Formats: sequence, structure tokens, C-alpha cells
Amino acid sequence: MVPEHDADAIVVGAGPGGSAAAYHLARHGAQVLLLEKSQFPREKVCGDGLTPRSVAQLIRMGVDLDDPGWVRNEGLRVIGGGVRMELKWPELASFPEFGLTRTRHDFDDILAQRAVSAGADLRTGHTVTGPILDDQSGRVMGVTVKADGELREFRAPVVIAADGVSGRLPLALGLTKRDDRPLGVAVRRYYRSPVKHQDNYLESWLELRSSSRPEVLLPGYGWIFGMGDGRVNVGLGILNSSGAFGKTDYRRLLVDWLGATPADWGLGEEENAEGSIKGAALPMGFNRVPHYTRGVMLVGDTGGMVNPFNGEGIAYAMESGEIAAEVVNQALARRNPAEVERALQQYPQLLKARFGGYFRLGGIFVKLIGYPPVMRAATRHGLPHPMLMRFVLKLMANLTDPRGGDAMDRLINGMVRVAPAV
Repeated sequence: MVPEHDADAIVVGAGPGGSAAAYHLARHGAQVLLLEKSQFPREKVCGDGLTPRSVAQLIRMGVDLDDPGWVRNEGLRVIGGGVRMELKWPELASFPEFGLTRTRHDFDDILAQRAVSAGADLRTGHTVTGPILDDQSGRVMGVTVKADGELREFRAPVVIAADGVSGRLPLALGLTKRDDRPLGVAVRRYYRSPVKHQDNYLESWLELRSSSRPEVLLPGYGWIFGMGDGRVNVGLGILNSSGAFGKTDYRRLLVDWLGATPADWGLGEEENAEGSIKGAALPMGFNRVPHYTRGVMLVGDTGGMVNPFNGEGIAYAMESGEIAAEVVNQALARRNPAEVERALQQYPQLLKARFGGYFRLGGIFVKLIGYPPVMRAATRHGLPHPMLMRFVLKLMANLTDPRGGDAMDRLINGMVRVAPAV
């Protein structure tokens, strides 16, 4: 007897990963239930900067990037070691030559509506409280949900967990985070800045100076991203390879650094701030596995898919969502339960093939820059060399052509291939 299903697949969480999964499932004819605990629009802690890798995924979802609110940029400006260098995004066949900024306040809503337009059934205000387990096999058959003060059950043969860093659904299945993988913490705030809000480059600070003691280097790295609406998104991040991780008041650190920026930027003035300083964890390098078990697939931050090199998570959430959708669509076409399970089990292997070697390199990078002498040497001796920095940009942003490409592409792709997958 086949139990009655409410959908072909249930997607938990309508962030970038969940909405991408729902979109790619629905546009191939699957009946998708997309459950989101919040109401749109809603705020999320993020840098709001999108590299060409993220832009490519937006294009694949049919997002109109000429609509108001999207702000394009040409590349990355790197500041550190007394050097200020502007690096254009590489010209590639595989990725567009521009990045974007857009606040998460409406970014996630746009992606969720793309999923709806493809046929997904979006239910906001639906908080998933736990999995429904088959008594005999322990397989997940659906989820329990709280909505409008009532508990409900929804059932489907496959559940995609895209419920973010907290990962309450995988935690209920005993899938905890791995301590041996990189982890970051980031804080950010919006400021009104007539000077910096219109910027053709994303800006990355590799050295942060204290406003009270300019000779002191603060831990972490910073960013300033122009939002084009009179505001900038300003933030900083610290990795768990740093001695300051878990021992620092990150909010006070952000204010201290911004006080050292030029006065005409307006970032050192509390009166220019909009909202409070908010923080979030950055789960990196597949820090929650397995990515498939017992009928549940992990997507995006839920599976620890933030890039260890640069803290980017949106691109990898959307890509993993698309991969999950492709696997589920293949599985749904099969009638034999053993064949369905065989199809679903290829999901972790596809993720490893796409990101495993690259994340392994990122883990090594995180450990190296955790040593201050290594970071100082890299900043002072690497930044003055434009060709080297173009290579570093391609590596850290994961922007290469997989076939052909230039010598830099071939070297980076070769490094990724030989690195053992995490």
C-alpha cells in the first residue's frame, strides 16, 4: 500500500537554496510544497553581495536583473597592506562578467515567487516542528507543521531540508555539525553613506585598524557593499582558525573599525546607522553530513555549504538546490522503491564531485590564514602583484571555466581535481 502524499516533494525553508530547489522541481512538473516559517518580505543577516557565481544561478531561475533594486558591480576592490587594488570579475564563458547587490529583505521573496511561478505551492507562516518517521524503516515520510496555532502533517516521498544554519530538521534526525570543518561568524549593519552607496566594486578589507589605537590590527576581515539606495552594507567576519574566535565582542569590533574609516563616508557616526548590528554563523566546507539519509536531502547552509575562501553562501545554496531537484526528478520517474533510493543516494556524490575538492582547499586556506604571520606576509607580498591577485580572485570566488580557459583556470581546476574531497 502506498501512503497518500500531499506532494511529490516537501521543501523546508524558502531561502535561496529552498526556493531554487522548489523552482527546478516544479518547472519539470513535480508537485512541490514549499514551507517557510516567516512571512515575506523578511530580513536575513547577510552581506548582500553576489558574485558572478550567484548571478549565474539567478539567470538560470529566470530572474529579471534589469528590474529596479538590482545594483551591478564590476569586480572586487581589495584593501590591505597599504595597497588598494581593483580587480574586475574575470571574463569567462561559464559565468557573467558582473556581480550584484540586493538586500535579503526582498531577495528571498523574489526567489520564492519564482518558485511559485513555476508551480510550487508556497506556504508562509508554517513552522516545521519535526519529521514524520515510518515505524518500521525509520525513513522520513513527511513533516509536522505548526501554522495558525494548529499542528498539521504533510507527507511526501522526499523532504529537502533548507532550513538554514540552525538545521532543526536534520538535528531531529541526529545530524549534528562537524567541529573539524571551518566555521565563521559575521556581523553586519546598514549605514547611510552618500559617498559609498554607489560603488562599481564590492569592497573587501583584509586589514582592520582600530579607531582608538590606529597601530593595532583588529582580527578578522571586513566588507563595504554599496546598495545603491543611499545605504551601504558593512560587516566583518572571523574564522574559527583565528585566536579571537569566540573570545571577541564582534559588535564592538565593528564599531571600532568603522570609526577608523574616512569621516566623509559617515560610517563612524551612530546617527547614520539603520537598525542594529546583527550576526550569524557561517557553516563552511560541508560541516553537516551526510547530505542525504532516510529520505531527507540537505541543501545550502543546512549542509554547511558556505565557501571557506570568501564566506559566500548564496551561490552554493542555489546550486545545491538545483542539484537536489535534478536528483529528485530522476527518482520520481522510477517506480521500484529500491531504484528510487538508488537515485536519491547519488546526491552526496554529486555534491562531492562539484564542491568536495574545492572545499578541501578552502579548509587548508582557513587554517593557514589563522596564523597572523602568514596573513601579514600574504597581504604585504601578495597584494602588490596584480597578476597574482587576479589568480587569487579566481580561486577565492571559484570562478573558472571548467573546460579550456586560460592558464590560471587550468591550474585551479587541476588543484581542485587532485585535492581529496571533504
